[in-house]
Amino acid sequence: MTGKFICVLDDTDLIPELCGFNDRNLKAIEEKLQVPVYCRGNEILLESDDKGKQELFSHVIGKMRTYAQKGISPDQDMIITLFNEAESGSSDSRTDYSITIAGSSRRVFPRNKNQMKLLELFGTKDLVFAIGPAGTGKTYLAVAKALSEIMQKKYRKLVITRPVVEAGESLGFLPGDLAQKISPYLRPLYDAMESLLSFEAVTKLEEAGVIEVAPLAYMRGRSLSDCYIILDEAQNTTREQMKMFLTRIGEHSKAIVTGDVTQIDLPNKAASGLVEAARILKDIDDIGFLEFSPADIVRNRLVKKIIDAYEKNK
Repeated sequence: MTGKFICVLDDTDLIPELCGFNDRNLKAIEEKLQVPVYCRGNEILLESDDKGKQELFSHVIGKMRTYAQKGISPDQDMIITLFNEAESGSSDSRTDYSITIAGSSRRVFPRNKNQMKLLELFGTKDLVFAIGPAGTGKTYLAVAKALSEIMQKKYRKLVITRPVVEAGESLGFLPGDLAQKISPYLRPLYDAMESLLSFEAVTKLEEAGVIEVAPLAYMRGRSLSDCYIILDEAQNTTREQMKMFLTRIGEHSKAIVTGDVTQIDLPNKAASGLVEAARILKDIDDIGFLEFSPADIVRNRLVKKIIDAYEKNK
């Protein structure tokens, strides 16, 4: 018979916070430990005789309780971060690097060391390149940090842009006007924002001109001062487009460039502006560079396995 490991909580008011809506937090712990976890009265129980899992469980519940007592609601991001922190034996608390966004109940935590390093670069460099495979959280963290700064009114405007590349489809043959044709290319950027703020809040900020999402071609000839700027999917910029973008950065502005050099859709892959920029700008002290690897993938365990399989089949 499998034994039970029990965490008893004196403050029953914290139980809903620890369990999460519809027990989402407990399900996240279950998924991580691969054993049943449930709440009974003022107890949170783990069904396992494994001492290692019991120690991890106790550590994570204890940390969650501490944050809940401080008024910070635990969520799945925090739980994954706490597990990764405990398993790595890191003395650096990634939860200290969390991002809060005014008007949002979400709190974003770095899930691994490279995500923590990326947040450090966001705070110390005016231009940051985050390069790595899909699922490593590059764009999500960039958008979260940008929204946090914008909502604190540290910058006048958030500008998010992507190059529009016809990856396997011709824009000319797609239905609709230009805006309708371009919209699907920009949709992932809205998805990221709307996972952090409500649809209504994002729409209101966009209508007020505080947020602008546009194709990279629309940046030509502009000077973006007092702005937080994100260039996503930068691997699909040409040399000329990348240079054009980087020279748009005006006074009191910060820029983040994200991309995956394994997913270049340009006809001539060697001509990627991101690849060239990483090569020729890497020694400039004022610019931060961070490369993620497949080991940093946080989107889904299956995504990591898929990318690893493709890497082996090169």
